[in-house]
Amino acid sequence: MSRPLLITDCDEVLLHMVTHFSAWLDEAHGVEFAIHQEDWSDALTRRETGAVVPSKEVWPLLNSFFRTEMHRQTLVPGAGKALARLGARADIVVLTNLIEEHQEGRMAQLEALGITHRVEVNQGGKGAPVRALVDEFKPSVAVFVDDLSFHHTSVAKEAPEVWRLHMIAEPIVAAMRPKAPDAHVRLDDWSEAADWIAARFAEGRGADA
Repeated sequence: MSRPLLITDCDEVLLHMVTHFSAWLDEAHGVEFAIHQEDWSDALTRRETGAVVPSKEVWPLLNSFFRTEMHRQTLVPGAGKALARLGARADIVVLTNLIEEHQEGRMAQLEALGITHRVEVNQGGKGAPVRALVDEFKPSVAVFVDDLSFHHTSVAKEAPEVWRLHMIAEPIVAAMRPKAPDAHVRLDDWSEAADWIAARFAEGRGADA
């Protein structure tokens, strides 16, 4: 019999990122980051001038952070314990939006924190890779966890049978953003989230059943 499948994001779900990215931008580049904004195209400004950092410069900064500063990131409280609990009965895949260059670094980063599950990198909406993972594993039931609303919309379109849990582990950001419209539930604490996921696994039916 097939096992359940948990597909989870990493940044602001398993690991804190935006506060560490913000601190590094300030220290290394004199850039202020409005971390509550979901659209980063105008979220970064030069501290001395107040000028918005052009969007074409934002992603190179982000890639530079992941290239040299992953060690700054910290585990979200309860995440490791929740994955250990859920992994006893389910397959787990970490689906993270990074370029391929950072896949090995992300794997090593997570392994150092005791998270040794499969890691897949992606760019853009996560609907297609979630669809591919469901088709590969053929799970009895699947749950997707992510902090960004548009990924839930993408998964709802491509894999409607997958349960969708919206989680934002950074309190500053969580307080500023509503529940993703296409998520089934919003839970920002891993103890509650693990209970909800375990209940979906126990039911053993898809979200579209």
